[in-house]
Amino acid sequence: DVPATSMESMAMAKELKRRGFSFVGPTTAYALMQATGMVDDHVADCWRAGR
Repeated sequence: DVPATSMESMAMAKELKRRGFSFVGPTTAYALMQATGMVDDHVADCWRAGR
């Protein structure tokens, strides 16, 4: 299974809310982290895993 959140995404969402962002949560922050390459969530048998 691929996680939808992490401790880091929870911290990022909390900080973004503190800075005035209103529609952001840990799942949105985690999606941003995936899209920017901060985390690699490809399952082990995926051809993109570990690249």
